[in-house]
Amino acid sequence: MDWQLTTPVVFIIFKRPNTSEKVFEVIRQAKPPKLLVIADGPRNNRPEEAEQCALTRAIVDQVDWNCEVLKNYSDTNLGLRERFTTGLNWAFQTVEEAIILEDDTLPSPTFFRFCQDLLERYRDDERVMTISGNNQQVKSERGGYSYRFSRYGSCWGWASWRRAWLQFSDIDMELWPEIRDSDWLTDLLQDPETVKFWTKVFQSCVDGKYRATWDYQWRFACWIQSGLSILPNSNMIRNIGFGPEATNTRNSDDWRAKVSLEEMIFPLKHPEFLIRDAQTDRLIQRRLAEVSQPGLILRARKKAKKILQNVFPIS
Repeated sequence: MDWQLTTPVVFIIFKRPNTSEKVFEVIRQAKPPKLLVIADGPRNNRPEEAEQCALTRAIVDQVDWNCEVLKNYSDTNLGLRERFTTGLNWAFQTVEEAIILEDDTLPSPTFFRFCQDLLERYRDDERVMTISGNNQQVKSERGGYSYRFSRYGSCWGWASWRRAWLQFSDIDMELWPEIRDSDWLTDLLQDPETVKFWTKVFQSCVDGKYRATWDYQWRFACWIQSGLSILPNSNMIRNIGFGPEATNTRNSDDWRAKVSLEEMIFPLKHPEFLIRDAQTDRLIQRRLAEVSQPGLILRARKKAKKILQNVFPIS
């Protein structure tokens, strides 16, 4: 019997018809029975965006399979932070669980089955809060399992439950001062450099320096509940939105823009235990530091190379 997608899909769009059409085509092939579309409106100071938003929304009207389409469109521009949070609030008020894709997160076809299988398996396990489809080349040979558990979930193609999203009621991170000043973050992360990194990130969120983010706040909400994310061993999401039109991923030379799509093998090989993969998390944190401080990392590498050349001169 052929596998069939029965899980609702949330599709978040804005003003990029080219990337939206590519993601929509994969959704169309998967044929979800329910499609929830969240769209932001054009900015007042960008007259060209009205047409771009209209063209992007028109793509959704091409649904040609048996599907209930629900739309949550904003006439005005709310911005990435507010549009994502209000849109996902609406989505999870409407459905109990969902697979979530943005207009630039291109999935492999196996992404949908991966999410659906694990949404069912961990539906009532409150320790698990997200299922990620993105891997970013962090492979693991431990046990040969199809996935592992991590504190780092990627929002480039993911899935979750209403029960988890209900924990995200604090977009302003009002609990942050208590977590920061009482060393709770130290207890959680147990590494001074990692604590320093995330203290700076979370403080910047509270100070309003990151106005176009919601995922840092979502991560904070997961962490203070000791929530875990599932990471696949195959990368099933490629971000095709790197470039000048993006909000946060403008560097088209970023290595993450070049990660290829992979297929997941079924049936899944499930871990028989629920233990966070600390080795994976250390590698992910190192990658996050490199992405956030590329100049610093590059200088460190050049310095190390120069030292090595002095110690081991090349004749």
